Amino acid sequence: MSLLPRRHGPPGPVALNDRTYVRLFFLSGTGLISHGACARYPSAAQDAQGRLAMTFQKTIAVSTSGHGDIHDLTDEVAGIVTGSGITTGTVHVFNVGSTGAIGTIEFEPGLGRDLPEILDKLIPPRRDYGHEEMWHDGNGHSHLQATWLGPSLTVPVTGGRIAVGRWQQIFLLECDIRPRNRTVVVTVSGE
Repeated sequence: MSLLPRRHGPPGPVALNDRTYVRLFFLSGTGLISHGACARYPSAAQDAQGRLAMTFQKTIAVSTSGHGDIHDLTDEVAGIVTGSGITTGTVHVFNVGSTGAIGTIEFEPGLGRDLPEILDKLIPPRRDYGHEEMWHDGNGHSHLQATWLGPSLTVPVTGGRIAVGRWQQIFLLECDIRPRNRTVVVTVSGE
């Protein structure tokens, strides 16, 4: 029995406004019962056990100044989690692009300087990277540094809040050699 109308093709997001998407998945003890999309949170749409699993997605736009520019995303991610209405689950933070990285750090000036410096020591700019030999664009090390750190992070959501430590903040690090306009996709999943 479907709780929402079935859609043709794979489940997909429904645009609520220019940057908000919501997808609902109704779960049972045996797995997915039905999927669908809605424009608001239903108060009565639940499975037989009364559970409602929800996914909420927004984007964060970040303009960077180039290599080593680090941005604290913690407050924006926390605001998206609060706005999602999800109290228990996870939030996934993903940088779109291959030369930016997402992680956690104690966001303070010393570490903001130390992280890019240590990455430049471990993976320094050089012309003999295969990427440089192919493209000659000066950012082979940028791709490698971003790959080393990774493009995403998943954080638990507990009591409607992100579960990070007092001195733990979510960051975006620009590894590219030039300024970029970054899109960070934040997806909150849970109940």
